[in-house]
Amino acid sequence: MKIIDIREADLPITSPGANAVVDFAGLKTSAVAVVSDCLRGGRPLVGYGFGSIGRWSEGGLLRERFIPRIMAAKPEELLDAAGIVDPMKCAVMAMRNEKPGGHGGRAVALGALDMALWDLVAKLADQPLYRVLADRFNEGRTDPDVAVYAAGGYYNGGAQGLRDEIAGYLDLGYREVKMKVGAVPLAEDMARIEVALAALDHDGGRLAVDANGRFTLEEALAFGHAIAPLGLRWYEEPGDPLDYRLMAVLSESYPGALATGENLFSHQDARNLLRYGGMRADRDILQFDAGLSYGLPDYLRTLAVMDGMGWSRRRLHPHGGHQMSLHIAAGLGLGGNESYPGVFRPLGGFADASRIENGRAILPDAPGIGLELKGPLWRWLRGTFETE
Repeated sequence: MKIIDIREADLPITSPGANAVVDFAGLKTSAVAVVSDCLRGGRPLVGYGFGSIGRWSEGGLLRERFIPRIMAAKPEELLDAAGIVDPMKCAVMAMRNEKPGGHGGRAVALGALDMALWDLVAKLADQPLYRVLADRFNEGRTDPDVAVYAAGGYYNGGAQGLRDEIAGYLDLGYREVKMKVGAVPLAEDMARIEVALAALDHDGGRLAVDANGRFTLEEALAFGHAIAPLGLRWYEEPGDPLDYRLMAVLSESYPGALATGENLFSHQDARNLLRYGGMRADRDILQFDAGLSYGLPDYLRTLAVMDGMGWSRRRLHPHGGHQMSLHIAAGLGLGGNESYPGVFRPLGGFADASRIENGRAILPDAPGIGLELKGPLWRWLRGTFETE
């Protein structure tokens, strides 16, 4: 087979408002279509992908560096022994002449490209991606469903809006939710948390809070002291994602679970977090997102780092709330996955036909990642890339 074209475009995403650090108004991410010379129903088979939710588009990197390198390669340089496109080889080709470090933007760009390549590979196999991943990397073992939680709770709508939002998630089948904190004084956030807990029958284990890196060490400690008696599911990203000392000091005083990792974009950064961040393998949660960190090739290295440092993959709940992470969680035996059922349209949430039952997502059996099963997203992809 041969890749005959790779297309990219900016994909607009609806804003949920602001968290403690970022206002998402005008957010766009990068979408990618990889067109092959294989035909299905008389049309070329196409893989689709996008950069994970929450980061801005990286079209320049894709257009100027990564796509031209892949398209300039000899076709056989991108194929596996069976003559099928190999995302691992494509990743090596795309990263030619890139210096070590500086993961940020290029990691997001390659995450979008890699997602499209794996979508194509799974469609060629006529299997859902999670089965392909399980067969290649997990001795064929898959999870029949995946634990998911509903992420939202932004600073809009007031107390009644928060109550209604959580009630809507519960009606959809979710059991656990996550809300934003850190943008208002501590007393105001504690009042908001009490509203959320009331909507969850005062079960702290069903509520996580996310500060999006807002706090200094002193603020993180004070917030942790205030919420410790509530027994929350986890306390997420209290400080800057690269401030490992903050996490290490906080972990010495906060008895509950801490969560972080969504803004670490390489296996090297993941290793440093586990070395120096005071993370506790018996309770803390890791949130590395393949869509932000070079895609699956480097994500597998991150899993190897975790394995080598005594961490169970069940402690990993990827950020992003997208279908690529859901397939990775099901196919590689992770602990769960984030979901955005109410925000970041058209990417938030899973396939239109996906069922959430008692807090667990049941994946459809369609080939590929299943982006075609999200009506508004599929209409945008089809119209933008003119592939149908």
